[in-house]
This record gives sequence, C-alpha cells and structure tokens, in this order.
Amino acid sequence: MRILVTGGAGFIGSAVVRFLVELPGVSVINVDKMTYAGSAESLSVLDQRGDYVWEHVDICEPESLDAVFREHKPDMVINLAAETHVDRSIDDSAAFIRTNVQGTHVLLEASLRHWQAMDARRRNAFRFLQVSTDEVYGALGPTGRFTESTPYAPNSPYAASKAGADHLVRAWCRTYGLPVLITNCSNNYGPWQHPEKLIPQSIIHGLRGCPIPVYGGGENVRDWLFVEDHAEALTLVLTQGRVGATYNIGGAQEWRNLDVVREICSLLDEAVPKSYRHSELIKFVADRPGHDFRYAVSSDRIRGELAWQPRTGFKEGLRKTVDWYLRNQDWWGLSDRVAFGHGGAQRGDVDVRERGAH
Repeated sequence: MRILVTGGAGFIGSAVVRFLVELPGVSVINVDKMTYAGSAESLSVLDQRGDYVWEHVDICEPESLDAVFREHKPDMVINLAAETHVDRSIDDSAAFIRTNVQGTHVLLEASLRHWQAMDARRRNAFRFLQVSTDEVYGALGPTGRFTESTPYAPNSPYAASKAGADHLVRAWCRTYGLPVLITNCSNNYGPWQHPEKLIPQSIIHGLRGCPIPVYGGGENVRDWLFVEDHAEALTLVLTQGRVGATYNIGGAQEWRNLDVVREICSLLDEAVPKSYRHSELIKFVADRPGHDFRYAVSSDRIRGELAWQPRTGFKEGLRKTVDWYLRNQDWWGLSDRVAFGHGGAQRGDVDVRERGAH
C-alpha cells in the first residue's frame, strides 16, 4: 500500500510518517515544501529506507502535484499540509488561506483525477483523509465537549482556514463521490514540535533562564493529545473509518495553560536544578485577540467504532517531551528554530510580547 502524506516533515506529519513506515506492506510518499516549521531531521532515520520517499513539492502547485500522483500512484492520501500557528494567522492570514484553503482545493482536484483514473478495485479501496483541528468548532464554556455534530464556529483566521478546507473536503465527497474522511484533533504535543508552540517554548525559555510568557491569567483550558497516540488514531481512521464520516480525536487530558507551564517548571526543577525555581520565570502577558477559553472534544465515536483510546497520560507524555528537548538541544538551538516570529530569544533577554502561549 502506497500512502501519500502531505506535510510529512511537520510535527504531526513526521510522527505519522514514522508510524506508517513501520506497518507491514506500507510505503510512504512525503510531499512537503519545507516551510520554517518543517524538519528534515525528524525523518532522517528513514533516509536509507526503500519504503520512503520525499518529494519537495508545494500542494498549491497543480502541475507539480499531478506529477507526484502520476509517478507514485498512491492508494491513499493524508492531508497534513497546513499553516498551523494561531498567532501567525492573526499577524498575516494570507499564507493560511493559500495553504490551508487553496492548497486543499488543489490537492482535492489532483486526488479526484487520480481516483477517477483508477481501476474499480483500487477506486473502492482509495481514501482521502483530511486532518483538521478542534478549533473549527469555536470555544467552549467551563463544561461540555465538542462532538462531530457541533456546528463550526471558527474564531481565528487559522481556524477559519481549516474550517473552509474541511467544507471543501466534504463537498468533494458529496458532489464527486471522492471517498473522504475528516478528523478534528485536540492540542498535540511531543518530540519535534516547533519551538513557537506553548510546551516547547516554555521548556526552552525555562532552560535558558528567560521569562516564560503566559497569556492573560493562564486560565484557558486545552485538551492535550500525545502526538504518537494521534498518529495511531489517524492510521485507524484512514484504514478502518467510514467513508464520509468525521472523527474527533482527543486526549481526554484537560489542563489550564498556567498549570501546564507550572508542570513543565517542576520537571525542569528536577532535571536541571538551579538556584531559583523555574516557576519564578513565568511572566503574564497581554492576552491574544479572540483567545478561545476552552477546547475539549468527545472521542466517543472513534473509541466505539475503531476501539481507539489514547495510551499516554499527560504527565507521562510531558515528561517524555521535556526529556526529549533536553537531549536534543542542538536541534532547537539552531537560530532558525528559535525566532518564534518575534525577534528571537536571547538568554535572559526575551521580549515578553512573544506569542505562542496558546
């Protein structure tokens, strides 16, 4: 089975690629244009494998994408190519509309042409999986969870761009019969995540003795999902999910942002003790515009239909993540990985307006 993964050098994408290539009879075509968030190092362990190939292609370029389909003739497609950082979408939404909406449209058209040209057996087995986010649903109050029937109500340019992409995918199924599936996941974390995101940013700032920025009072709540658990869930949906269905994928681990950062500080106190407690570095900063209070998804459908459940508790996964960043300082220490979009982080001298505290 040949699976085409777009955005396979990204944080979630690379975890999915690493998971897929270990399955018997599976080969992976990674289509990634390598933006700032892509990491070739995250897939370097696959460089010598015959069941993995990387195509340096932008999904917004129809001719290049068609050439990939003609050469590799994939049996399935997973779309993980996306601009993902909410703060960047607030500052400059154009790239999000281009990749997340236009790029999904180009990919759908290429997939449709490829699917229509298949013989009947391969057509019946083909699947297109759109990987989306719980942010398309908007915000929750202190109780309740998003379900697959929750109406879309995106509140940021990023969330709106992903919602638009999801609607395109659903329309290509209803209008043209393309066999699609959609997943909406909660906040991912784990190794290889770009330092602009809350957890790696907090770890890195703590290691450098820099102020650790937290939006508002840190009361916003997120449901956390370990990225390797997510990769397993996506594979199950791709291979066993119902065509046309949406599956919410959550970690069932809700934490306030402030408590997440405090837990990271406790782990750093243990791993790299200093003359001060790392929690003393926490710096509250002006809240993000339109900051959704809480996200949480019900995973009842994927648990019931596909017998999936997360394997990794948040404290366990966070410890693994902190350990990984401690062991891989050469990776995140490169100048292009610590720019955070706001001038970079220097030891002991951080602009606390930096965004990334989700």
